[in-house]
Amino acid sequence: MVGAVIIADPEGRGYEFAKGVFEYVSKKEGRDFPVELVHLKRTTFRDGEFKVKIEKNVRKHNCFIIHDPNKEAGRWVADLLFSLKAAASSSPQEIRVVFPYFKFARQDRKDESRVGVSAKAVCDILSLYADGALSVDLHAPQIQEYARSNFPFDNLSSAPVVAAYLARNRPSLLSSLLSNLTLVSPDLGGGKRLETYQKALEKRGISVGLALGHKTRARENVVEKVVIIGDVAGKNCLIVDDIIDTGDTMIKTCEKLKGSATKIFAYGTFGLFSDGMGKFESFDGVMTSDAVNLGYRSNVEIISLVDLFGEAVYRSHIGDSLSDLFN
Repeated sequence: MVGAVIIADPEGRGYEFAKGVFEYVSKKEGRDFPVELVHLKRTTFRDGEFKVKIEKNVRKHNCFIIHDPNKEAGRWVADLLFSLKAAASSSPQEIRVVFPYFKFARQDRKDESRVGVSAKAVCDILSLYADGALSVDLHAPQIQEYARSNFPFDNLSSAPVVAAYLARNRPSLLSSLLSNLTLVSPDLGGGKRLETYQKALEKRGISVGLALGHKTRARENVVEKVVIIGDVAGKNCLIVDDIIDTGDTMIKTCEKLKGSATKIFAYGTFGLFSDGMGKFESFDGVMTSDAVNLGYRSNVEIISLVDLFGEAVYRSHIGDSLSDLFN
């Protein structure tokens, strides 16, 4: 029987996430195929050149490269290319890349002259060697279409995991937060994302309202103002976004909600927090996933996506549908 190989960089900050995916698959009830965690070895030469080697035999196996999202952007791209090439040169049955966080997803269109669409360039790299890719909460879902002509690119949703976490771990807040909850998107483009979270919560008996923020930017990464569309008076608000980078959009949204909303929480799948956590003190709580390694900061609540990715890898290996993971 074809075995599954989880390939990961043991020196990266995302290794624990990859190891968690491996452990999920290895302990999966009913598993009838071998699964192994295999390391990538990086050798760097004096002039800065480097090579990537897969440390064990993967011939005729299905390879799942868990690509570490915590690396600097340039190295992230280079390691993606060289890891794929190393895998393709090792005679595998199939190669799938697992992106806990897909970098360059915000560069999904040509928004000014003389620039490339970087998300498309990453997909072009994938198309050279990969048979499929897997990620979660893609900033721009159309990225799937950049790749789909060549290979399947599955985009999971963290919404069911977040809904289950809130219902399971916040019973004391059911009467305060969850019973009077409004989901808020910090921008108009997040409306579809809000509907996904609304449906996931309503499946657990939690009725929620929706509100949208309309933001204008003074320049890149600088939000000038936010206007809230929807009823937030007297509500407990959960601001939902995919990426928390500087956090300025969420902060401006929070400031706009102050005085109207009762409590204000935030969830972003990818907590980059590039300006630190100090500015988030105005929130009643901040949540993110473990897709990006924060170093386990005590003032951020972590919702794990390891099991979601583990189940997706397991189903991909046996050729089962991923559609149930959206429920």
